[in-house]
Amino acid sequence: MKAGSQLLPVGAVLTSILSLQFGAAFATTLFSQIGPAGATTLRLTIAAIILGVIVRPRWSRWSNRQRKGIFALGIALAVMNGAFYLALDTVPIGTAVTIEFLGPLTLAAVLSRRWADGAWVLLAFGGVLLLGLGDHGESGLDPIGVMFALIAATAWAGYIVAGSHLAATLPSADGLAGASIVAAVLTLPFGVVSGGSELLDPTMLAAGAAVAVLSSVIPYSLEMWALRSLAKKVFAVLIALEPAAAALAGVLVIGQTLDAFTLVAIALVVAAGVGTVVMNRKPTAK
Repeated sequence: MKAGSQLLPVGAVLTSILSLQFGAAFATTLFSQIGPAGATTLRLTIAAIILGVIVRPRWSRWSNRQRKGIFALGIALAVMNGAFYLALDTVPIGTAVTIEFLGPLTLAAVLSRRWADGAWVLLAFGGVLLLGLGDHGESGLDPIGVMFALIAATAWAGYIVAGSHLAATLPSADGLAGASIVAAVLTLPFGVVSGGSELLDPTMLAAGAAVAVLSSVIPYSLEMWALRSLAKKVFAVLIALEPAAAALAGVLVIGQTLDAFTLVAIALVVAAGVGTVVMNRKPTAK
Protein backbone atom coordinates (compact mmCIF):
# COMPACT_ATOMS: atom_id res chain seq x y z
CA MET A 1 0.00 0.00 0.00
CA LYS A 2 1.34 3.43 -0.92
CA ALA A 3 2.03 5.95 1.83
CA GLY A 4 -0.60 8.37 0.53
CA SER A 5 -3.32 5.75 0.61
CA GLN A 6 -2.61 5.13 4.29
CA LEU A 7 -3.44 8.67 5.40
CA LEU A 8 -7.15 8.05 5.90
CA PRO A 9 -6.85 4.79 7.88
CA VAL A 10 -4.04 6.29 9.97
CA GLY A 11 -6.22 9.34 10.68
CA ALA A 12 -9.09 7.05 11.61
CA VAL A 13 -6.94 5.21 14.16
CA LEU A 14 -5.69 8.47 15.70
CA THR A 15 -9.26 9.78 15.97
CA SER A 16 -10.32 6.55 17.64
CA ILE A 17 -7.52 6.98 20.20
CA LEU A 18 -8.77 10.36 21.40
CA SER A 19 -12.41 9.28 21.43
CA LEU A 20 -11.64 6.07 23.32
CA GLN A 21 -9.48 7.62 26.02
CA PHE A 22 -11.71 10.60 26.74
CA GLY A 23 -14.66 8.22 26.88
CA ALA A 24 -12.78 5.99 29.33
CA ALA A 25 -11.92 8.95 31.53
CA PHE A 26 -15.58 10.00 31.62
CA ALA A 27 -16.62 6.41 32.42
CA THR A 28 -14.63 6.50 35.67
CA THR A 29 -17.06 9.13 36.95
CA LEU A 30 -19.77 6.44 36.93
CA PHE A 31 -17.88 3.93 39.09
CA SER A 32 -19.11 5.32 42.41
CA GLN A 33 -22.72 4.51 41.47
CA ILE A 34 -22.59 1.37 39.33
CA GLY A 35 -19.01 0.11 39.70
CA PRO A 36 -16.54 -0.78 36.92
CA ALA A 37 -18.53 -3.86 35.88
CA GLY A 38 -21.73 -1.83 35.68
CA ALA A 39 -20.04 0.84 33.57
CA THR A 40 -18.62 -1.86 31.28
CA THR A 41 -22.03 -3.45 30.81
CA LEU A 42 -23.77 -0.13 30.22
CA ARG A 43 -21.18 0.88 27.64
CA LEU A 44 -21.13 -2.42 25.74
CA THR A 45 -24.89 -3.01 25.89
CA ILE A 46 -25.83 0.44 24.61
CA ALA A 47 -23.12 0.23 21.94
CA ALA A 48 -24.45 -3.17 20.86
CA ILE A 49 -28.00 -1.79 20.62
CA ILE A 50 -26.86 1.22 18.58
CA LEU A 51 -24.77 -0.88 16.20
CA GLY A 52 -27.42 -3.57 15.98
CA VAL A 53 -30.10 -1.07 14.95
CA ILE A 54 -27.86 0.70 12.45
CA VAL A 55 -26.13 -2.33 10.91
CA ARG A 56 -28.77 -5.03 11.42
CA PRO A 57 -26.32 -7.96 11.31
CA ARG A 58 -27.75 -11.12 9.76
CA TRP A 59 -26.45 -14.10 11.69
CA SER A 60 -28.03 -16.65 9.34
CA ARG A 61 -25.96 -15.43 6.39
CA TRP A 62 -22.60 -15.80 8.13
CA SER A 63 -20.43 -18.86 7.63
CA ASN A 64 -19.22 -20.95 10.56
CA ARG A 65 -15.78 -19.39 10.18
CA GLN A 66 -17.24 -15.90 10.35
CA ARG A 67 -19.31 -16.79 13.42
CA LYS A 68 -16.24 -18.14 15.18
CA GLY A 69 -14.40 -14.95 14.31
CA ILE A 70 -17.22 -12.85 15.74
CA PHE A 71 -17.23 -14.88 18.96
CA ALA A 72 -13.45 -14.51 19.25
CA LEU A 73 -13.66 -10.74 18.76
CA GLY A 74 -16.59 -10.50 21.18
CA ILE A 75 -14.69 -12.37 23.88
CA ALA A 76 -11.66 -10.12 23.35
CA LEU A 77 -13.87 -7.01 23.64
CA ALA A 78 -15.52 -8.25 26.83
CA VAL A 79 -12.26 -9.16 28.56
CA MET A 80 -10.39 -6.08 27.34
CA ASN A 81 -13.05 -3.61 28.45
CA GLY A 82 -13.98 -5.37 31.67
CA ALA A 83 -10.38 -5.76 32.86
CA PHE A 84 -9.47 -2.22 31.82
CA TYR A 85 -12.32 -0.64 33.78
CA LEU A 86 -11.43 -2.76 36.82
CA ALA A 87 -7.86 -1.46 36.50
CA LEU A 88 -9.12 2.14 36.28
CA ASP A 89 -10.89 1.69 39.60
CA THR A 90 -7.55 1.71 41.45
CA VAL A 91 -4.91 2.85 38.92
CA PRO A 92 -4.69 6.27 37.18
CA ILE A 93 -5.83 6.09 33.56
CA GLY A 94 -2.47 7.19 32.13
CA THR A 95 -0.68 4.48 34.11
CA ALA A 96 -3.26 1.81 33.26
CA VAL A 97 -3.08 2.48 29.52
CA THR A 98 0.73 2.56 29.63
CA ILE A 99 0.71 -0.95 31.10
CA GLU A 100 -2.05 -2.08 28.75
CA PHE A 101 -0.06 -0.86 25.75
CA LEU A 102 2.46 -3.65 26.30
CA GLY A 103 -0.05 -5.95 24.60
CA PRO A 104 -0.14 -4.43 21.11
CA LEU A 105 3.52 -3.40 21.26
CA THR A 106 4.63 -6.95 22.07
CA LEU A 107 2.35 -8.21 19.30
CA ALA A 108 4.04 -5.85 16.85
CA ALA A 109 7.46 -7.16 17.82
CA VAL A 110 6.36 -10.79 17.52
CA LEU A 111 4.87 -10.20 14.07
CA SER A 112 7.97 -8.32 12.96
CA ARG A 113 10.55 -10.84 14.23
CA ARG A 114 13.25 -8.18 14.06
CA TRP A 115 15.72 -7.94 16.91
CA ALA A 116 15.39 -4.14 16.85
CA ASP A 117 11.66 -4.39 17.55
CA GLY A 118 12.45 -6.64 20.50
CA ALA A 119 14.71 -3.88 21.81
CA TRP A 120 11.85 -1.38 21.57
CA VAL A 121 9.64 -3.71 23.59
CA LEU A 122 12.35 -3.95 26.25
CA LEU A 123 12.39 -0.14 26.35
CA ALA A 124 8.63 -0.17 26.87
CA PHE A 125 8.95 -2.71 29.68
CA GLY A 126 11.55 -0.45 31.24
CA GLY A 127 9.05 2.39 31.10
CA VAL A 128 6.39 0.27 32.77
CA LEU A 129 8.83 -0.75 35.52
CA LEU A 130 9.61 2.94 36.03
CA LEU A 131 5.92 3.49 36.81
CA GLY A 132 6.53 1.75 40.11
CA LEU A 133 8.92 4.51 41.16
CA GLY A 134 6.31 7.24 40.79
CA ASP A 135 4.36 8.88 43.58
CA HIS A 136 1.39 6.52 44.09
CA GLY A 137 0.85 7.15 47.78
CA GLU A 138 2.12 5.12 50.70
CA SER A 139 0.88 1.81 49.31
CA GLY A 140 2.24 2.35 45.78
CA LEU A 141 0.54 1.02 42.66
CA ASP A 142 -2.33 -1.31 43.49
CA PRO A 143 -1.17 -4.82 42.44
CA ILE A 144 -4.70 -5.95 41.64
CA GLY A 145 -5.17 -2.96 39.36
CA VAL A 146 -1.86 -3.70 37.65
CA MET A 147 -2.93 -7.32 37.17
CA PHE A 148 -6.18 -6.24 35.51
CA ALA A 149 -4.23 -3.84 33.26
CA LEU A 150 -1.99 -6.74 32.17
CA ILE A 151 -5.05 -8.88 31.46
CA ALA A 152 -6.44 -6.03 29.37
CA ALA A 153 -3.09 -5.84 27.55
CA THR A 154 -3.33 -9.49 26.55
CA ALA A 155 -6.93 -9.07 25.44
CA TRP A 156 -5.97 -5.94 23.45
CA ALA A 157 -3.46 -7.98 21.44
CA GLY A 158 -6.15 -10.60 20.90
CA TYR A 159 -8.57 -7.91 19.74
CA ILE A 160 -6.09 -6.76 17.08
CA VAL A 161 -5.53 -10.29 15.78
CA ALA A 162 -9.21 -11.28 15.86
CA GLY A 163 -10.33 -7.97 14.37
CA SER A 164 -7.83 -8.16 11.53
CA HIS A 165 -8.82 -11.71 10.61
CA LEU A 166 -12.53 -10.93 10.82
CA ALA A 167 -12.19 -7.72 8.78
CA ALA A 168 -10.72 -9.77 5.95
CA THR A 169 -13.75 -12.09 5.74
CA LEU A 170 -16.71 -9.91 6.73
CA PRO A 171 -17.77 -6.27 6.31
CA SER A 172 -16.33 -4.37 9.27
CA ALA A 173 -19.70 -3.01 10.43
CA ASP A 174 -21.31 -6.46 10.50
CA GLY A 175 -18.41 -7.99 12.38
CA LEU A 176 -18.28 -5.20 14.93
CA ALA A 177 -22.03 -5.27 15.54
CA GLY A 178 -22.02 -9.03 16.04
CA ALA A 179 -18.97 -8.94 18.32
CA SER A 180 -20.45 -6.09 20.37
CA ILE A 181 -23.61 -8.12 20.98
CA VAL A 182 -21.51 -11.09 22.11
CA ALA A 183 -19.47 -8.85 24.44
CA ALA A 184 -22.61 -7.26 25.89
CA VAL A 185 -24.16 -10.65 26.65
CA LEU A 186 -20.96 -11.88 28.30
CA THR A 187 -20.65 -8.87 30.60
CA LEU A 188 -24.35 -8.39 31.40
CA PRO A 189 -24.51 -10.72 34.46
CA PHE A 190 -21.53 -8.98 36.09
CA GLY A 191 -22.97 -5.56 35.36
CA VAL A 192 -26.37 -6.40 36.86
CA VAL A 193 -24.74 -7.67 40.06
CA SER A 194 -22.58 -4.54 40.29
CA GLY A 195 -25.01 -1.82 39.21
CA GLY A 196 -28.44 -3.29 39.92
CA SER A 197 -31.40 -0.97 39.30
CA GLU A 198 -29.06 2.03 38.95
CA LEU A 199 -28.34 0.82 35.42
CA LEU A 200 -31.89 1.83 34.45
CA ASP A 201 -31.73 5.34 35.91
CA PRO A 202 -32.39 7.84 33.06
CA THR A 203 -29.41 10.00 33.99
CA MET A 204 -27.16 6.94 34.15
CA LEU A 205 -28.48 5.68 30.83
CA ALA A 206 -27.71 9.02 29.21
CA ALA A 207 -24.19 9.00 30.64
CA GLY A 208 -23.76 5.39 29.55
CA ALA A 209 -24.89 6.29 26.03
CA ALA A 210 -22.23 9.01 25.87
CA VAL A 211 -19.58 6.56 27.03
CA ALA A 212 -20.80 3.94 24.55
CA VAL A 213 -20.57 6.34 21.60
CA LEU A 214 -17.20 7.77 22.62
CA SER A 215 -15.57 4.54 23.79
CA SER A 216 -17.12 1.88 21.56
CA VAL A 217 -19.20 3.00 18.57
CA ILE A 218 -16.81 5.66 17.21
CA PRO A 219 -13.39 4.12 17.97
CA TYR A 220 -14.21 0.50 17.17
CA SER A 221 -15.99 1.42 13.94
CA LEU A 222 -12.97 3.45 12.85
CA GLU A 223 -10.52 0.76 13.90
CA MET A 224 -12.36 -2.08 12.19
CA TRP A 225 -12.49 0.01 9.01
CA ALA A 226 -8.77 0.82 9.29
CA LEU A 227 -7.87 -2.83 9.84
CA ARG A 228 -9.19 -3.62 6.36
CA SER A 229 -6.31 -1.69 4.80
CA LEU A 230 -3.61 -1.67 7.49
CA ALA A 231 -1.42 -4.63 8.41
CA LYS A 232 -1.81 -5.85 12.00
CA LYS A 233 1.76 -4.82 12.75
CA VAL A 234 1.24 -1.29 11.46
CA PHE A 235 -2.01 -0.91 13.37
CA ALA A 236 -0.40 -2.19 16.56
CA VAL A 237 2.30 0.45 16.52
CA LEU A 238 0.16 3.34 15.27
CA ILE A 239 -1.60 3.36 18.60
CA ALA A 240 1.65 4.30 20.33
CA LEU A 241 0.01 7.55 21.41
CA GLU A 242 -2.61 5.74 23.52
CA PRO A 243 -0.75 6.26 26.85
CA ALA A 244 -0.18 9.95 26.16
CA ALA A 245 -3.81 10.45 25.10
CA ALA A 246 -4.97 8.65 28.24
CA ALA A 247 -2.79 10.83 30.46
CA LEU A 248 -4.18 13.95 28.78
CA ALA A 249 -7.76 12.71 29.24
CA GLY A 250 -7.06 11.94 32.89
CA VAL A 251 -5.84 15.47 33.51
CA LEU A 252 -8.61 17.26 31.60
CA VAL A 253 -11.61 15.10 32.52
CA ILE A 254 -10.98 13.85 36.06
CA GLY A 255 -8.10 16.01 37.27
CA GLN A 256 -5.55 13.22 37.71
CA THR A 257 -2.03 14.61 38.04
CA LEU A 258 1.10 12.74 37.00
CA ASP A 259 4.51 12.93 38.68
CA ALA A 260 7.83 13.14 36.82
CA PHE A 261 8.55 9.39 36.99
CA THR A 262 5.16 8.57 35.47
CA LEU A 263 5.58 11.14 32.71
CA VAL A 264 9.01 9.74 31.82
CA ALA A 265 7.59 6.20 31.88
CA ILE A 266 4.80 7.17 29.50
CA ALA A 267 7.32 8.94 27.25
CA LEU A 268 9.47 5.78 27.10
CA VAL A 269 6.51 3.61 26.11
CA VAL A 270 5.37 6.12 23.47
CA ALA A 271 8.95 6.35 22.17
CA ALA A 272 9.05 2.56 21.91
CA GLY A 273 5.89 2.57 19.80
CA VAL A 274 7.08 5.41 17.58
CA GLY A 275 10.49 3.77 17.25
CA THR A 276 8.88 0.58 16.04
CA VAL A 277 6.97 2.56 13.41
CA VAL A 278 10.15 4.27 12.20
CA MET A 279 12.04 0.99 12.01
CA ASN A 280 9.27 -0.50 9.88
CA ARG A 281 8.77 2.31 7.37
CA LYS A 282 9.32 0.07 4.36
CA PRO A 283 6.10 -1.39 2.94
CA THR A 284 5.48 -4.97 4.01
CA ALA A 285 3.11 -7.54 2.56
CA LYS A 286 0.08 -8.28 4.65
